[in-house]
Amino acid sequence: MTGRLLALSTLGALLAGAFAMPGPAGAQCRLCATPTTESTSKPTDLVRIEVQTRLDFDQLVVMDNATPGTARLQPDGTASVSGSISALSGRAMVGSVIVRGEPGRLVRIGLPGSIALYGIGGGSIRLDSLTTDLPAQPRLDSRGSLQFRFGGALHVEGGVEGEYRGDVPITVDYL
Repeated sequence: MTGRLLALSTLGALLAGAFAMPGPAGAQCRLCATPTTESTSKPTDLVRIEVQTRLDFDQLVVMDNATPGTARLQPDGTASVSGSISALSGRAMVGSVIVRGEPGRLVRIGLPGSIALYGIGGGSIRLDSLTTDLPAQPRLDSRGSLQFRFGGALHVEGGVEGEYRGDVPITVDYL
């Protein structure tokens, strides 16, 4: 009986050893493991736009309501008038914007081709030819910011007395 008991205990020890043996090591086959799809890089920062100064033509002097006129304001602050507009106020201001995001990233900045400005009385005037002082390939600096200025051409026609307002949508995308 002792021989039988010894055989059963040996068999039990062998089975316990078989179940306790470790599985294959993870480093044995790197191609056998399921690949991960997680990104190891940090998530990109969102782009933020801060308007520092709004584009403001302030006051225009229109000499003849029957003739169209144009007031231009360049990003460097240079102002000019033509047609029925004889003067542009000295308080006119170019728009100024700061873009903030991931340092060193190239960005694409988009301005509309034309927008309508509306007055309280229901009239409208057109702002177009929006230009900036941005370089050909704008890039956020080492602090993650880029400042630029913009101007445009304001076209008036007919009796356009009053205040006119509108929004200039600016889009910024990482390249």
